[in-house]
Amino acid sequence: MIPLRLPGISRLASALALLKLALHLGANALGGYGYFRDELYYIACSEHLDWGYVDHPPLSILFLRLSRWGLGDSLFALRLLPALAGAALVWLTALLARELGGGERAQALAALGVLIAPICLGLHDFYSMNAFEPLCWMGCALLLLRLLQGGDARLWLWLGALACLGLQNKHSMAFFGVALILGLLLTPQRRLLYTPWCWLGGSLALLLLLPNLLWQQAHDWPTLEFLRNAQEQKNYLLSPQEYLSAQLLYQHPFTLPLWAGGALALLFHPRLRECRCFGIAFVALLAFFVIQRGKPYYLSPIFPLLLAAGAVLGEHHLPRRWFAGYALLLALGGALVLPLALSLLPPQHFIRYAAALGLGEVKTEKHQAAALPQHLADRFGWPELAAQVAQVYRALPSEDQAQVSLYTQNYGEAGALDFFGRQHGLPPALCGHNSYWLWGTHGQSGQVLIAVGGHPDDYRAFFASVEQVAVHTHEYAMPYERNLPIFLCRGPTVPLAEIWPAAKRYI
Repeated sequence: MIPLRLPGISRLASALALLKLALHLGANALGGYGYFRDELYYIACSEHLDWGYVDHPPLSILFLRLSRWGLGDSLFALRLLPALAGAALVWLTALLARELGGGERAQALAALGVLIAPICLGLHDFYSMNAFEPLCWMGCALLLLRLLQGGDARLWLWLGALACLGLQNKHSMAFFGVALILGLLLTPQRRLLYTPWCWLGGSLALLLLLPNLLWQQAHDWPTLEFLRNAQEQKNYLLSPQEYLSAQLLYQHPFTLPLWAGGALALLFHPRLRECRCFGIAFVALLAFFVIQRGKPYYLSPIFPLLLAAGAVLGEHHLPRRWFAGYALLLALGGALVLPLALSLLPPQHFIRYAAALGLGEVKTEKHQAAALPQHLADRFGWPELAAQVAQVYRALPSEDQAQVSLYTQNYGEAGALDFFGRQHGLPPALCGHNSYWLWGTHGQSGQVLIAVGGHPDDYRAFFASVEQVAVHTHEYAMPYERNLPIFLCRGPTVPLAEIWPAAKRYI
């Protein structure tokens, strides 16, 4: 008997939500892998609270600032909120299954489908806005589902407020909102859009989003420039077949009957005819991301709803024995991929295990692949980089140390120097990448510059003397972070303040 039962869902579904939490807390406690590149950048962003950033809205950064204030900067503390978000998503999926008419078995199966999804395990293993995005999508889906079932029209106000929180967490919430509106317009449930409460909810969402929109306008819409550059220069553009194959791997191949059946049920099953707008929304999102060649994980936040619908369908149409057998298959399949989705295995064991299963990384960017997938490879080498730069810094005469500046090629390197450099007494890092460019030069003169990465000719255009003084590398880091030259530049020929506008790189 499980003593704890989470509100609204069965004991078994509650146990699966708690298991999800335990898995992430356990992985965090092991701490075998270090800080992820983006986590170091987000920590830097949390030192510059604002209504927006070049590549993301402000909400997750505010959460991070509060978390750091209350819990500190350890890996365990940093990744506690994503772990809690993961457990909450399992609970919310079971709750959606209940609202769709599912009993205890459907709730548990839907929860199990989310629990074993590699994309959910991976995104809840480190701090990012992606850990919270599915909660916003599915929270809105739950509120809309209750409206479809005759709930109080004032729920539109809550839906509008939650949609705005989703937008303040990640702008892709807008795609989900538009897809839901399209789904409503194409079904008899369009009547819900004609109530004044719907318009009040939309107005509330826009009002709460206004500070971020004003920030975007004041900074010349940097997020649009970032998205355009990323699509043209960085993102790997998947074919439709590659995109669909990625969904299969991200959600776990064994869950295909569950979520595909859920999508078909939302579209065609008479039992769920009131929910047809969700099926249409899924088709619209899938078509949009395939056509726009978006990253494959952009679609992931809608899958818990499909899993919930599929579980309800299975509960009503499958014999108990088949239902239980499929649940067992999901559990075994989840255990099989768990070491690959969480940072549990040492790198050399991870590489061998992935090779034995024949599973590779889903390619999302144009960079050269590493032995480890990017979300793991980008957790190596950062303390060593800061220590190596500190060694160069300490070798300088005291008068040079007083005026030295640090410059890096990307926000991961800058974040590493800012975070790990504190213990070495390093000055703030300068970088032209994304929000680091907006934070400027901190009034530094650039008379002496320690530059990480790049080519010596990049610096000779602005400095009289450029000398390579060190090389940083780590065997498990991404290829572009291995054999990284470190330069010492002296005698600027152009003031740093004049160089800075050309250093901007939104990508």
